[in-house]
Amino acid sequence: MGISPEKELDRFLAEDIGKGDITSGFLPRRKITATIITKQNGIIAGVQYAKKIFASKGCSVKILKKDGSTVKQNQKIIVVRGLAKHVLSCERTALNLLSRMSGIATETNKLVKKVRNINSSVKVYSTRKTAPGLRFFDKEAVKIGGGHKHRMGLDDMVMIKDNHLAVEEISSLLKKVRKKHKIIEIEVENTNDAILAAQGGAKIIMLDNFIPSQITKVIDKLSKLNLRRKVKLEASGGINSKNIQSYAATGVDMISIGKITHSVSGLDLSLEVN
Repeated sequence: MGISPEKELDRFLAEDIGKGDITSGFLPRRKITATIITKQNGIIAGVQYAKKIFASKGCSVKILKKDGSTVKQNQKIIVVRGLAKHVLSCERTALNLLSRMSGIATETNKLVKKVRNINSSVKVYSTRKTAPGLRFFDKEAVKIGGGHKHRMGLDDMVMIKDNHLAVEEISSLLKKVRKKHKIIEIEVENTNDAILAAQGGAKIIMLDNFIPSQITKVIDKLSKLNLRRKVKLEASGGINSKNIQSYAATGVDMISIGKITHSVSGLDLSLEVN
């Protein structure tokens, strides 16, 4: 994706300031120092972007906790110094992004640790279920939390899903796609389609809404047909913190979870003027 983080940050700030921060415009022209602190435990993500938001208005920023740092309640994250109207005009935009990214990183990290306790070779992936306009930052947060990015967009790689298969059947569509692309992922809903996908040259097979026992059966059948080593298997759908270890124990290669980005709970942060 041809996304410029700097341009996106400018757009976020412009959205909030609009024609000008009316309230902060009444403040005296003097410099203040403010500190962003955590109000709960978690993993910090997005400090570099928060810094750029404040810096775009001429503020100086000192980062006390780097991306990926584990933080506890009431710890200082960033110290900002600049004209009062500039610091306060940037406050909410910086906090919103930092809070969202830290929330994603925190949840991702919890899931990654659960998976590693069962099978360290299984990787946790994000999906395209992100907030419009925030995909770059959402997926960066997943990476900071120890997860992995999947497709950034539709132009990243071929992924054949159920609605594609509603238009054309598996074998003929795979044959057509393989003429131009080597890496193909396909979403399947039953064991027979998983076998067809492997036989048809798919490199990644997404087992959509399979329960762990069904995944185990798919792996067993693919192994008996000498197809298992030719494909990566991805578990997806209905996976959460309560059942993720059961999926990790099946022997899949990847676990993708939309919830870590589409239902994020932001880390509670606050900016306080010293």
